[in-house]
Amino acid sequence: MKMHIIRTMFCLSFLFLLGMSGYSQTKDREYPIQPIPFTSVKVNDKFWAPRIKKNHEVTIPIALGHCYKTGRVDNFLFAAHTKEGKFCTEYPFDDTDIYKIIEGASYSLQTFPDKYLEARLDTLIDYIGKAQEPDGYLYTARTIDPAHPHPWAGMQRWVKESDLSHELYNSGHLFEAAVAHYQATGKRSLLDIAIKNADLLCRDFGPGKLDYEPGHQIVEMALVKLYRTTGTKQYLDLAKFFLDSRGKGTEYSQDNKKVVDQTEAVGHAVRATYMYSGMADVAAITGDEAYVHAIDKIWEDVVYDKLYITGGIGAAGGHEGFGPAYDLPNMAAYNETCASIGNVYWNYRLFLLHGDAKYYDVLERTLYNGLVSGVSVSGDRFFYDNPLQSLGQHSRKAWFGCACCPSNVCRFIPSLPGYMYAKNATRIYTNLYVNSTATIDFKGSKVEVAQKTEYPWDGKINFVVNPAKSQNFEMALRIPGWAQNEPSPGNLYSFATKDNTAFTVSINGKPATYQMDHGYAVIKRQWKKGDEISLILPMPVRKVVANAKVEADHNKVALQRGPVVYCAEWPDYTNGGVLNLVLDKNASLTPEYKAELLGGVEVLEGSASQAKRSIDNKVDLSAVSFKAIPYYAWANRGSGEMAVWLATEPDAARPSPAPTIASTSTITASHTTKTLLAINDQAEPKNSNDRDNLNYHWWPLKDTTQWVQYTFAKPEKVSSVKLYWFDDSPWGGCRVPESWKLLYLAADGKWKEVQNQNSYGIEKDKYNKVTFSPVQTEALKIEVKLPKEYAGGILEWSVE
Repeated sequence: MKMHIIRTMFCLSFLFLLGMSGYSQTKDREYPIQPIPFTSVKVNDKFWAPRIKKNHEVTIPIALGHCYKTGRVDNFLFAAHTKEGKFCTEYPFDDTDIYKIIEGASYSLQTFPDKYLEARLDTLIDYIGKAQEPDGYLYTARTIDPAHPHPWAGMQRWVKESDLSHELYNSGHLFEAAVAHYQATGKRSLLDIAIKNADLLCRDFGPGKLDYEPGHQIVEMALVKLYRTTGTKQYLDLAKFFLDSRGKGTEYSQDNKKVVDQTEAVGHAVRATYMYSGMADVAAITGDEAYVHAIDKIWEDVVYDKLYITGGIGAAGGHEGFGPAYDLPNMAAYNETCASIGNVYWNYRLFLLHGDAKYYDVLERTLYNGLVSGVSVSGDRFFYDNPLQSLGQHSRKAWFGCACCPSNVCRFIPSLPGYMYAKNATRIYTNLYVNSTATIDFKGSKVEVAQKTEYPWDGKINFVVNPAKSQNFEMALRIPGWAQNEPSPGNLYSFATKDNTAFTVSINGKPATYQMDHGYAVIKRQWKKGDEISLILPMPVRKVVANAKVEADHNKVALQRGPVVYCAEWPDYTNGGVLNLVLDKNASLTPEYKAELLGGVEVLEGSASQAKRSIDNKVDLSAVSFKAIPYYAWANRGSGEMAVWLATEPDAARPSPAPTIASTSTITASHTTKTLLAINDQAEPKNSNDRDNLNYHWWPLKDTTQWVQYTFAKPEKVSSVKLYWFDDSPWGGCRVPESWKLLYLAADGKWKEVQNQNSYGIEKDKYNKVTFSPVQTEALKIEVKLPKEYAGGILEWSVE
């Protein structure tokens, strides 16, 4: 029995990251390139190693703590009837937060053995097992009280799966956690629970049985992972069935067409990337070329038209998903942290299919910018969405009601070393540059590869290659696109000027002979112990410009050095102004490492101007010292202005406004949020759904009367106001109001309606001006009747 466990664990360590643990047990084809498991790579750098350790010591424990505090753990106890209570959290997928934390903790245990954490997982798994119904069904939102399930679930199992129930989404994360826990500990406790649930899915779904497509994808790639672990073919078949069953619903969940007919990224970005990853997994095993063709076309649509410079995806907050091509607003950029993780999963699998460095160019951009921005430097605060511009309305949160992003961070960070290397029959790929030591099983023996580098702050990477015996093979070094004057595949982004500094590769101190192959410098030779490779990637500060079709970035540049994208942030400016910065196109910027700042970062320094609007509406410029920090590190010093894209012309900046009656007023409201400052920021809206303009809204309130009040700095004589309504149709939940009225504070201390000389306008995409008999007052209030089915909001309210 003991030898069987040892053999099993050896198999499980192979191809760990994708769960390809059953590879040696199955006869199916596989990815032509295989990953090197993260357990074979020991990271000891200044960038990732502290994050992996902090994830273990801070993020995972606090996430577990929140699961206990918020009732997520209690839901399993209620379902097990070991504790009395009703389903006590908000969403039917809250079970998955525990599954994801177990997955991340299992990965982490392989780097940091921790008996206490392992015991905590055993306790949680015991709760999960007791909550599982006898036939394998596991969904606390129904099991606790089957007669009164969660409102998103139907009265029978699965009937609302294609919509909101998330029953299969829960199963998917259960399977992912179970495989990880089994691989980490050798214990079958959670794996047996997962197998019991998966067997139920196979009994209920399939040809001639239920045909509900998953509403929120992940079960597809999770079933493949379970198949690889157990060798049970029906799990793979069910994964393909779920994918092939699509085409009966809406774009939101990528259900509008058969998966093989899809060519554009539409709908919810997390669901999409999880589905594309599942398609890649199934295609790798089954050889389904139609799947590969579809996800290749979709990848081009995303990378050429819909990818943020930070690697974030999903521009639209209304449906947490993709918008039209080139529609990439900065202030309203959604870029969910989970979507960045999904983007990494997907690009990684495309690399394993095709062996092209362009997929790693996208993966690396996402990894160092849009993904790691989702967790604070301290490891205990999070972003759900990751915008590229802020007026101060964004702040990191300790937890969320929908906590998918923090728990996803828990499971991703410890797996990072597994993305560094890969191999095929003749070649070892080096994909990410991190100070580390890797031991790679290759051609029946072992090859140790030691990296020494200060990446991402320095482009010099040294390798020592130590094969167990001298042998002939290829070392393929990824040459990032940014080191070859291409910030991103396609023409969505380009560098403002070319840099002709070439990368260099040498072996044992002499120039190396190599061939370029799909973005890799491939060195083929007889390698012997102690051979040294030196790769030098030039890292000048680069200015990036967007395709002219991206309206939000006209006359603006973004700053990048190596893989890191930068932003300007409020603490580095005396007046806190950032959106009013104007950076000369030819400005010289100098990098400098600041060990004491934000966990150790390279900052960019130089000079710029700040724009200010005078009382006569002219724009004046004044010189200012310029500083930029890595984008991922913003909002670790409090809330304030931030911008990734910086104006190169005054008319592209947001000048500091001249003081007006409105801008100097104190704002109060019936529904207080940080975005109240939107209504008097003097930013001119382009339309009622101007997503590069801050808005104040009453969502999720609807069919109510709400109010906003200006209290003036001193009594004023006023005779007109202008309102620009916020309306984010068709996806969002806000519309123009049903009606409104304007009140002033009279001398007797009572609110009275003004004597308006024209109607109260409720038109979209324009200012609605109301003129009234002049009043002397200390305050104005607008009362708004919201529509029956929608909330409402305001982009701007001016007073004359």
